[in-house]
Amino acid sequence: MSETNLRYLQNNAVDKGRLQIAVTTRTGFRPISGARVRISYTGEPGAVVEEMQTDISGQTEVLTVNAPPLEYSMEPSESQPYSQYTVQVEADGFRPIDISGVAVLPEETALQEVQLEPEQASGDPIDNIVIPANTLYGDYPAKIAEAEIKPVTESGEIVLSRVVIPEYIIVHDGAPEDSTARDYYVRYRDYIKNVASSEIYATWPDATLRANILAIMSFTLNRVYTEWYRNKGYNYTITSSTAYDHKFVYGRNIYSNISRVVDEMFENYLSRPNVRQPILTQYCDGERVTCSGWMTQWGSKYLGDQNYSAIEILRYYYGNNMYINVAEEISGIPSSWPGYNLEIGSTGTKVRTIQEQLNRISQNYPAIPTVAVDGVYGPGTARAVEVFQSVFGLPVTGVVDFPTWFRISEIYVGVSRIAELV
Repeated sequence: MSETNLRYLQNNAVDKGRLQIAVTTRTGFRPISGARVRISYTGEPGAVVEEMQTDISGQTEVLTVNAPPLEYSMEPSESQPYSQYTVQVEADGFRPIDISGVAVLPEETALQEVQLEPEQASGDPIDNIVIPANTLYGDYPAKIAEAEIKPVTESGEIVLSRVVIPEYIIVHDGAPEDSTARDYYVRYRDYIKNVASSEIYATWPDATLRANILAIMSFTLNRVYTEWYRNKGYNYTITSSTAYDHKFVYGRNIYSNISRVVDEMFENYLSRPNVRQPILTQYCDGERVTCSGWMTQWGSKYLGDQNYSAIEILRYYYGNNMYINVAEEISGIPSSWPGYNLEIGSTGTKVRTIQEQLNRISQNYPAIPTVAVDGVYGPGTARAVEVFQSVFGLPVTGVVDFPTWFRISEIYVGVSRIAELV
């Protein structure tokens, strides 16, 4: 976009979006309070929009900012459908960092996590991150077609006996043949949120978001299940090349509604009858690139507009024998989901587990009140859950439902591991 067009967009934006910054240490799970955050228009660093500081949980207030007209993201357009901001963060004892190209869509909340490294960090510190265009707007290689079901008769082709949701995956940030590309160790859910935020628009209908996220998760779990790249001699799970896999952007912002959908659905993948492995659900945009037999992103949006459900959208493209399945195991959790919500009046060992985990998390996030570990879900436990949900972007209900249980588990494991490393 030219500087003239950029300035026009900034000065004449007719809609508003929201932006919130969360600042943690490089390892994550340790918030940095009092960090100084400056937000400006990308391309015009002197045009400062806001200067803020992070609170005790390492978060800024939710800032309302200019965004392009909503209709730009509702159909293919030459007009950029999101505004772009630069986030500069400084904190005492840490290296400052600039993140440019933070994309804000109208009517949605963009979440930008910023991880700071200590001033004396060793290795190759990252001081600047540039977020490229969404794949629907930018110019990226088209997906190279593959079989959606990998052969299982070849020796060594399949190494896993069941579908497991991994805690982490390793993302090669480039094409397979690019030996200079970095490899990133990424939590599975964070990877899915990143890809979805890079490849679709958060303004689309909820059913469309769910259909596309299911396709992304199933594709990714096929790579995990078949050990696709490891069987080719590579030491990673998946690449960030759109020609081979999906677009992952290290350090990019995500969107609150996409994050919530992933938290609700992350144990799911797509199946066909009598096929054990997750289906390699490939797709294309359907406008600049066509793909017979695959889902098209814009087509899925239009079906969502017509009130198709997520599974109806998927079956429209992949056939009526496509089903939503549930993984047999979720890695990296200390205690399994009880299968029902925990709320005021609940009792037992699962309540005690949540109380213990919340108390450990509150050592890193002191806004979360400590609770009595008595196995009784009373008002104090409900209040601690509400604060946890508020800090970590979940609907604030005070009830431990499926997404809240696993987010508490994730943060608990994270803070416990940090303590082991210190």
